[in-house]
Amino acid sequence: MSNPDADALLVREAQAGNRAAFDMLVLKYQRRVERLLARSVRSPEDVADLCQETFLAAYRALPAFRGESAFYTWLYRIAVNAAQRHRSRHRPAGSLDDEDGTFGTEVAPTEDATPEALLASRQLAQGLNAAVEALAEDQRRALLLREVDGLSYEEIADLLDCPPGTVRSRIFRAREAVAARLRPLLGGGGGRRW
Repeated sequence: MSNPDADALLVREAQAGNRAAFDMLVLKYQRRVERLLARSVRSPEDVADLCQETFLAAYRALPAFRGESAFYTWLYRIAVNAAQRHRSRHRPAGSLDDEDGTFGTEVAPTEDATPEALLASRQLAQGLNAAVEALAEDQRRALLLREVDGLSYEEIADLLDCPPGTVRSRIFRAREAVAARLRPLLGGGGGRRW
């Protein structure tokens, strides 16, 4: 994950005018921001544009950053806002929100993979995505931040502005709901969680 002390040092250096310090923050977080944006925006070109927009907005707002939250938390909020503005600009009137909170449905074949195994893997991935998409927004966001972005409960609590216990509860309920929807695909028994 991130090292808050190193981030704080880089932020202070960047605020003092050290462009290389900000460049290090960009290098450190660019992939995470791209992954975050790719869950909301389908076009790779739009993801790249929004990532650049996010870091540009962060650079411009950096003098006002007071360090009341972790740098990535602050950057995450800037990226989410950029994605929301993009979706609102590009969503046809009357359309549903197309936020893509997926884990991916492409299955990489192995040498010994049978067509049946590939199909089963693809169906499982599609079932997982459908189960995640069916979650309440607060549960889906908490689950994706934990499982896809690998954030700690405390980092998620900071991002979502709620207590860590609430985050744990949302993730628990999300996992239970996903497990219930996947049981038929996994041929799971009634009493077992997975």
